Amino acid sequence: MATALVTGASAGIGKTFATQLAQRGQDLVLVARTQSRLEELKAELEKRYSVSVEVLPADLSERLDIGAVADRLADASRPVDLLVNNAGFGLKLPFLRNDIRDEEEMLTVLVRAVMVLSHAAALSMRDRGHGAIVNVSSVAGYLASGTYSAAKSWVTVFSESLSSELRGSGVTVTALCPGFTRTEFHSRSGIRHNGFPDFMWLQADSLVEQCLADVDRGKVISIPSPQYKVVSAALRLLPRPIVRAGKLSRSHRPQ
Repeated sequence: MATALVTGASAGIGKTFATQLAQRGQDLVLVARTQSRLEELKAELEKRYSVSVEVLPADLSERLDIGAVADRLADASRPVDLLVNNAGFGLKLPFLRNDIRDEEEMLTVLVRAVMVLSHAAALSMRDRGHGAIVNVSSVAGYLASGTYSAAKSWVTVFSESLSSELRGSGVTVTALCPGFTRTEFHSRSGIRHNGFPDFMWLQADSLVEQCLADVDRGKVISIPSPQYKVVSAALRLLPRPIVRAGKLSRSHRPQ
């Protein structure tokens, strides 16, 4: 039976990935900071879907914890077939109003953890000749809106690059680029939900379902909604001065 490792698995898009992968019959390794929430999810998924669920508490802002998850991905005796790099958070204030330590912590989770875990997973998967990596990015990566936007831009380009490097190996890499999604993400970051129409808000269930279908097809970029396909295309075609002038405020930043 295939095994998937999901970071940020205790809530939001990560929890939805875990649930839908369990529905597919995949065993799971669940990674998040809060062990109690992971244990609750483990019990629920094992009971409902008769899969095996391993709990791996880790704070991906900490170097040693990132290393522990990387070691699990590299363990040849317990292979992981799918890695979902989902863990992340945002900051409410603009860059110059944030404590630099908070900015560094966010970059560690959004960039360094993705890099280290993708490296461990890709090497192990390439040796076995099969596997898939999903890096949760954002349409915010096409904007010019602070460190979060810059980090998500890195995630998308990194995923494209790694996909090219792994071409022909049997291992695929997909960057998931959602827009506004109704999860705990915005409330935890202190970011308001108001100000955007309902049709611009995505549901995590349909978003993850479309992403997994794109992974099955080997797509490199997954933008799981017609409205954000249009938005992302426009942002890539517009001159950068216009994108910079029309950037979204931090209170309206997408997932």
